[in-house]
Amino acid sequence: MAKKLITVNVNGRQQEKAVEPRTLLVHFLREELHLTGAHIGCETSHCGACTVDVDGESVKSCTHLAVQCDGGSVMTVEGLAQGPVLHAVQEGFYKEHGLQCGFCTPGMLMRAYRFLQENPNPSEAEIRAGMAGNLCRCTGYQNIVKAVQYAAAKLNADQQVAA
Repeated sequence: MAKKLITVNVNGRQQEKAVEPRTLLVHFLREELHLTGAHIGCETSHCGACTVDVDGESVKSCTHLAVQCDGGSVMTVEGLAQGPVLHAVQEGFYKEHGLQCGFCTPGMLMRAYRFLQENPNPSEAEIRAGMAGNLCRCTGYQNIVKAVQYAAAKLNADQQVAA
């Protein structure tokens, strides 16, 4: 199968690669760009371990083709922190113990990032609904909810300071 040249901005860096048209985004990220944060879980878009942000939307990269991102922008968990400074969602998961084994964490972080862009001041019920497409087998979700609440409060406080 003939490869297609794609250009995609990944975590703020322009990438140009030739890929087979059937290459899944998760494989492109992991194998071509060596960004291994997005995990391959169910490969059916049910678990959310592979969640990344594509052009401002949460996307399950295990069912999204790399060629669909041509000309677009992708952010992975590796792009959340600004140098040594953790993003508020990363800090929230750390401070509120929102992870155990860590397998689901990159997808959870990326979904939480986008969710808080969509709803900066969510209720607990809204967090649970907004994160429902990402599964965790370890935590029971309570600390994940607390982590998202922490991040929302921090982002809102940071925004008020900046204003």
